Amino acid sequence: MAAAPHSVAFAATDGMLHFELGLAYEVFGSAPDGVPGPWYDVTVCGSRPVRVGRFLVEPDGDLDRLTRAGTVIVPALADVDGPPPVDVVGAVRAAHAAGARIVSLCTGVFVLAAAGLLDGLRATTHWAHTGLLAARYPRITVDPDVLYVDNGQVLTSAGKSAAMDLCLHLIRRDHGSAVANLAARRLVVPPHRAGGQAQFVTTPVPPADDHPLAALLPWVMRRLDQPLTVNDLARRAHLSSRQLTRLFHAATGTTPLQWLLAQRIRRAQELLETTDDGVDTIAAAAGLGTATTLRRHFHRALGVPPDAYRRTFRGENNDR
Repeated sequence: MAAAPHSVAFAATDGMLHFELGLAYEVFGSAPDGVPGPWYDVTVCGSRPVRVGRFLVEPDGDLDRLTRAGTVIVPALADVDGPPPVDVVGAVRAAHAAGARIVSLCTGVFVLAAAGLLDGLRATTHWAHTGLLAARYPRITVDPDVLYVDNGQVLTSAGKSAAMDLCLHLIRRDHGSAVANLAARRLVVPPHRAGGQAQFVTTPVPPADDHPLAALLPWVMRRLDQPLTVNDLARRAHLSSRQLTRLFHAATGTTPLQWLLAQRIRRAQELLETTDDGVDTIAAAAGLGTATTLRRHFHRALGVPPDAYRRTFRGENNDR
């Protein structure tokens, strides 16, 4: 059996990103004031001195030491197009077999996937790479909307700051909420964030100038505060409703009404981020009618209510 979960080992290799490694090392490497009992015993494991971003990291021991850790953390990989390092994949697989809890941060999930640790399980990664993860490893149920996924002994996080969310979640599991709150206070971060990474993803408009929808989409964006139907859009584009729906799906992967709703929600996001307008005013400006309608669609799409979203992006404590 592996050591207790409070023994944390980082699997380090050339080409990892320094942000996630440094973030997690700071979380687990220093106990906040007031913690009763022992904190984490942290080691960095690698086959040799490794290049992490612009920094050279000297490991405490080789990758074989991962099998003696209670928790193994795999930071993000810079390159996800090629296969992950074979030695890291094998060492992580061996650590899992020895009973270690395996944690990936951001694109470190590709190591876990290559090791076969996520087959039949739910997982996540940075939203920009969820499609690649799902295509390359079809036995994994990839969830692009959440900040992290806890499968018990195997955990994965979304990108960048979501790594912090997962690290605090691990502290909460190991030490309880009170200690996780102490850690969050020391790091000056919220102990828990509502919602998922969908709230940080923009919805792009297809830019091709020669596309049949090229003129229509900007026209719609200027009129989001107005009631618009599929027939209205079809007439403007000089297309039948069926033609419009087919072109929309090919260009955006969704239907005209779903795309329109996504743009309305995005407009509401922008107004929540940049204005002091109340939710009623924002609902009207985004074409969502009432505050009740806005709250329903906003929470369904992003996992958080408008007032919580505004606090996240503007640091405010007032509800609107």
